Amino acid sequence: MRPKQVNALLAVTAFLLFSFSCFCISRMSQTSNQLFSCRSHMLEFKENMLRLKNKTDENRQELMKALDKMKNEITERENQSRSLVEKKVDTLGTDETEYNTFEELKLFFPHLRKAGRVYPDVIIGKGKTGVSFALGIPTMNRGNYSYLKQTLTSVVSRMTLSEEKDSVVIVAIADSNEDYINYVVNMIKKKFKRQVSSGSLEVISIPAIFYPNILNAKSTEDSQRQQRWQAKQILDFCFLMLYAQPKAMYYLQLEDDIVAKKMYFTKIVDFVHNITSNNWSYIEFSVLGFIGKLFRSEDLTDLVRFFLLFYKERPIDILLDAILHVKTCGMNDTLKNCTQKKQQVRIQYQPSLFQHVGVHSSFLGKEQYFKDFLY
Repeated sequence: MRPKQVNALLAVTAFLLFSFSCFCISRMSQTSNQLFSCRSHMLEFKENMLRLKNKTDENRQELMKALDKMKNEITERENQSRSLVEKKVDTLGTDETEYNTFEELKLFFPHLRKAGRVYPDVIIGKGKTGVSFALGIPTMNRGNYSYLKQTLTSVVSRMTLSEEKDSVVIVAIADSNEDYINYVVNMIKKKFKRQVSSGSLEVISIPAIFYPNILNAKSTEDSQRQQRWQAKQILDFCFLMLYAQPKAMYYLQLEDDIVAKKMYFTKIVDFVHNITSNNWSYIEFSVLGFIGKLFRSEDLTDLVRFFLLFYKERPIDILLDAILHVKTCGMNDTLKNCTQKKQQVRIQYQPSLFQHVGVHSSFLGKEQYFKDFLY
């Protein structure tokens, strides 16, 4: 019952009580029984009024309680909504990058679609981002031989402190051998403490689930084994690129069995900053294979997509030339015109800044003596 209705009812009741009182007084000359009856009616009206008043107070209190409850519920819902919005913003801020990169693997590898969150294991890293250069070094177990310490020493020690601050070196362990993982982690923690502490050196491990089962098939034929090793190597590069892509403006691809020249990083930075044309696809700081190739990070996603389509068909340096051909050459271009166009967007820096030193390949039993003749 609303307050206005209660007041109206009280007024009507008071008027009736007054009228009845007047009526009773006018009949006081009648018998005592009638007077007693009149008084009884007056008391009854008074009791009804008190009950009505008490009932109205109770209704008002219940109404106030209900209003307070509704107010508290609204406030609680607003707080919950605000919390959900903040949580969503935080999630987008941290996970949106992962979705744009590693979630795309599920388009190419159906076995990952039921794997939930797909992301490498970050063993050493402080999440450094916003730098100019990311340097990627995939590594695998080579049995009794390892060139990684030599490679990292030349790559890391030949940066100035300001260059180190504006870059991040990422070592990607593409091997499930726990002994090798422990060796790499312990060696880096011991040998490169300052770089690890500053976040300029990271170590990630690529989970075995990332790779399709076809790469695990056993075969006694060297040709098939080498083909699977080659395919896995391309995937190693792809996973590393996806991880590095959001960290820096440029991405430099290296390997774990090379040596960098003195002041190599200063020369790279100066060359990139002073290059006259922005119409370049990638820059070669070594002519060997996939060593020393510099890409814009914004181009890595398209490169990875192309590599994932054909990783079982060709080596990665052949695929890199193929995508350059597709992007650069027209249907009616002659071989000569196409070659000239590709030379304009594939810039070669001389002399080479990286030399291949690994003799024993990660493909067990294979020895390789490749040397960069422009080094």
